Amino acid sequence: MSHMITETPVRVAVTDLAPHMSKALNALDAATRNTRLEAGLLDLVRARASQINGCAYCVDTHTRDAVEGGDDPRRLYALPVWRETPFFTPRERAALELTEAMTRLSEAPVGDDTIARTAGHFTEVELAELIWSITVINAWNLLGATARPWPLS
Repeated sequence: MSHMITETPVRVAVTDLAPHMSKALNALDAATRNTRLEAGLLDLVRARASQINGCAYCVDTHTRDAVEGGDDPRRLYALPVWRETPFFTPRERAALELTEAMTRLSEAPVGDDTIARTAGHFTEVELAELIWSITVINAWNLLGATARPWPLS
């Protein structure tokens, strides 16, 4: 079976139309890539938030990043059902739980219990960096899913 791949068109070129804002978000994104957190863990967090938010560009980017970083594609296939699989470490599970809670904030507040479970696997600084990292990927997802400023091909 052959799959015809076409490029998705840009809806609103927000990065070109408001470059000063794009530059600011890129600087914040760069800061989230300079943390004590493992790159592979951040790839999982970014991919999972992107799946929830429906940002096709970010799902594609961060799952590719994870594979290029050495992650097993089987884990990425199972990411939407991570709770039901044995493929993730307790630290990754804690990060994914917090990612889902923060990304689905409109459904319920992030509970103290979620923060406490996550804090059990991260230092205070790492927890702060994780919260910032989840915040930034959610911002990118909002841009990507709304404006589709980056073509997917």
